[in-house]
Amino acid sequence: MTTLPGRRPRLRDGGLLLGRVGGVPVLLAHSWWLLAAVIVVLYTPLVEMIVPGTSLVVSAIMAGAFAVLLAASVLLHELGHVVVALRLGLPVRRVRLQLLGGAAELMRTPTRPGQEGWVAAAGPAVSVGLAALAGLGLLLVPGGGVLWLLIAQLAVANAAVAVINLLPGLPLDGGRVLRALVWAATGKRMTGTRVAVIGAGVVAAAMIWWAVMGLAGNTPDRWLRLAVCVLMAWFVVLGAGAEMANEQQRTWPVGLTLADLVRPVLQLPAESPVADALDASAGRGVVLVRADGVAAGLLDATAAARLAALSPLAPAERAAEPINAETVILDSEPGEEIIDRVRGTAAWQFLVVDEDGRPAGVLHREDLRDALRRRRG
Repeated sequence: MTTLPGRRPRLRDGGLLLGRVGGVPVLLAHSWWLLAAVIVVLYTPLVEMIVPGTSLVVSAIMAGAFAVLLAASVLLHELGHVVVALRLGLPVRRVRLQLLGGAAELMRTPTRPGQEGWVAAAGPAVSVGLAALAGLGLLLVPGGGVLWLLIAQLAVANAAVAVINLLPGLPLDGGRVLRALVWAATGKRMTGTRVAVIGAGVVAAAMIWWAVMGLAGNTPDRWLRLAVCVLMAWFVVLGAGAEMANEQQRTWPVGLTLADLVRPVLQLPAESPVADALDASAGRGVVLVRADGVAAGLLDATAAARLAALSPLAPAERAAEPINAETVILDSEPGEEIIDRVRGTAAWQFLVVDEDGRPAGVLHREDLRDALRRRRG
């Protein structure tokens, strides 16, 4: 993991910025400290049982080490997702370590089942590899001591991360692999999501059952098992619901076309007086073109109105919103990809072009949002 040279970690988006990996920020959420505290409280008595004669202080230190090793295991797991996603051309917004594990947040939804499956499988593959390496390390260290326990903790942490994430329910990696398989078989991502949401219900029920069995059998780890299982079941149920809601929000309504939403486009010289450009727009999208034929950007009506009030003869280019790859939409793009693009890009208008790259219209974020709300309503 890379760090920020010459700078102290700082708070960012509700978490502690630990560093960057491949340009992707790695954050430690405040909720992780709660998880660490729970692990220390519940795991300390187990250390005393596993290594008899260990003092309370040493047991607490070992429990804290387990919490740190678990966080490191989760981080490496998430970096596995990051590496594969970047290799497949899927940008990653950030990685967050939080109360119930971690999350590598993609900026764009995978457009093919293979992308979804490979990215999802990468994390558990890293965890399995780390667990295997730690298992080999146990063979080289005398059993029963503190060093042996630390290595065993590393093996257990990674094995646990791998097993839990491979369970076939969203939002776990196993659920994403299941969705990818169903998506590949049916050609419908929504069908895969529905199946993986059902899997999440089964996973949550199984976790609660396992916790209850621990209580009934009076197992040594019953309270740790109960806390982890209840939290994980809650996480899986809420996550599955969020995945279904997100899938419904990105589904393009039947019968709606991009042509129904785009506004006519007008091309004007970039040096045109901003007041004249604003009057000429009349609700249309305006592409401002420089004398050399290069587009200067799309006229931002709000910025243009402010500029016109102060200096009506100022060049319209001063109120232009830049045009870049993320704000250009091909008129033949699938609807779901258009929704993902609009939702993931910090812009309020998008230039729509035809196959030859000629402007075909301008799509406003609010027009798409209102159309989707009306159709879903």
